[in-house]
Amino acid sequence: MQLESWSAAPGALTMGVEEEYLLLEADSGRIAPFGHEVADDAAALLGPRAQTEYQSYQVEGATEVCGSSAELRASITAMRRALAAAAERAGARLMAVAVPLADPAPPHRPTPNPRYRLLHDTYRELLEEQTQCGCHVHIGLDDPAAAVRVSNHLRLWLPSLLALTANSPIYRGRDTGYASWRAILWSRWPVVGPTPYLESPEHWTALRDAVIEGGAVPEERMLYWDIRPSTHVPTLEIRTCDVPLTVDESVLTALLVRAIATQALNGHDEAVAVPQELLRAAYWRAARDGLEGYGMDPATGRLMPATDLLARLLAWVTPALVRDGVADQVEAMVKAVRVEGNGAVRQRAALARRGRLEDVIDLIERHSAARETPGI
Repeated sequence: MQLESWSAAPGALTMGVEEEYLLLEADSGRIAPFGHEVADDAAALLGPRAQTEYQSYQVEGATEVCGSSAELRASITAMRRALAAAAERAGARLMAVAVPLADPAPPHRPTPNPRYRLLHDTYRELLEEQTQCGCHVHIGLDDPAAAVRVSNHLRLWLPSLLALTANSPIYRGRDTGYASWRAILWSRWPVVGPTPYLESPEHWTALRDAVIEGGAVPEERMLYWDIRPSTHVPTLEIRTCDVPLTVDESVLTALLVRAIATQALNGHDEAVAVPQELLRAAYWRAARDGLEGYGMDPATGRLMPATDLLARLLAWVTPALVRDGVADQVEAMVKAVRVEGNGAVRQRAALARRGRLEDVIDLIERHSAARETPGI
């Protein structure tokens, strides 16, 4: 994410999105280690917002700082199109998918970067298997006390955000039975998942320092809880989601995250201090069922339809959506996801039609390149 002005219109929080993508060879569909070439090529249009990732067959894009949904949609669309065009010139296909689809054992070819070498020395075999693509939403917020309040409210809704964006049911040629297999793979790491309930900014600092001192993470940038203050821009970063299949889903995710933050800052209710154990269980259920099955209410432990949990989230943030002028747009996008399915649903439907993984790859590439952008 670029160091740009994070000021917004009065009363509106700014947004930014980072998305990670896989690269596949155009002819074979196998993983393509062209991350450097694609990022360097796309940088002609995107500048440093086109970046390499840990594995050489991944690439990352970041949007501009955006104050409105229209700005965000335009920036995500331009970002995806630039990276897809660069991938095509390199003989590859850009894939907005959260885990490898087919390769039985992706070649371990990390990007040459001192930080990534440090990661490899610390995490060893965990990193050998580290191929997952997420979506990170940044909200312009640099007040530590406000960030704690927002974080405590956000953590209750993280399972619903994961269910909404689930886009990794197929892994290495087979259906895992999970809507988000990325979330399951990622859960093996030492400092990931729901951010603990925070009593104060000092509580955050103490937790951060403890896990670094204990060797669980070698530096602050590698602290991967799902809500954290960014180390390089004045934002709060939310890291829960699979990279969404479509531009619309990415826009919807960012608008919901911003609405939760806005409601947390402007509302009077205190966040429920849900225990980590219940939140992690709710994460697992969201990763398994996505939006099609049942989710776990983190506050009570009860099962209920995942779409009902999403509806509860929408009801809670409606005042913020109205304040930001996007209530109708968000309602329409949520309805579209419920009717058409998220990435996990669409991948399985594409595979079911003819049993061909190539059909899944074609579906993902089409949306990754933003060739179909309804623009609700």
